[in-house]
Amino acid sequence: MSTENRFFYEPSQGHGLPHNPLNAIIGPRPIGWISSRNAQGQRNLAPYSFFNCFNYDPPIIGFASTAWKDSVANIVETGEFVWNLTTRTLAEQMNLTSAPLPRGTDEFEFAGLTAIAGNIVAADRVAESPVNFECKLTQCIQLTDASGNKIDTWLVLGEVVAVHIEKHLLSAEGIYQTALAEPVLRAGGPSAYYGISDEQRFDLHRPTL
Repeated sequence: MSTENRFFYEPSQGHGLPHNPLNAIIGPRPIGWISSRNAQGQRNLAPYSFFNCFNYDPPIIGFASTAWKDSVANIVETGEFVWNLTTRTLAEQMNLTSAPLPRGTDEFEFAGLTAIAGNIVAADRVAESPVNFECKLTQCIQLTDASGNKIDTWLVLGEVVAVHIEKHLLSAEGIYQTALAEPVLRAGGPSAYYGISDEQRFDLHRPTL
């Protein structure tokens, strides 16, 4: 196959484009809107665009943080955190919680959000969010490059020990309605986000042999 129509680059040498295409290609992505508390009980709430689910049973989710930020420090200290679903109505408030505020500032208060206690973990949930996962830390891994050199990025993995879902997001048959929640997904560039709708849905069934 001809490569004449392919743009090629080696990340270690730079891409030469106006913006790194990596997170636009791998996107849109769910947002890891992570709430935590430190050992002194101070709250923190921050969004992470490198986030996903990695296991069914037990359910394990995770997010990656470039640099050792307050969320990572708090979770390592306490072993607990909460993931909160970002919806279209909460997008602007989610964005506010990404502001580089002084350490110890309560992002719940800054963004005008209501903190509500978890049932199992001490970290607070975003009351306005229709879905919350209470999590216990399973691993915090410092990433390395292909040569084994440690880089300043940390992968935080947690087991979901409690789930909160607003009932209107469940059909009469008990099926979670993804599009109805209007989740916000992070795309590429400095400001791009996407939503989803049932009009964009299509179904595929796994082949059987």
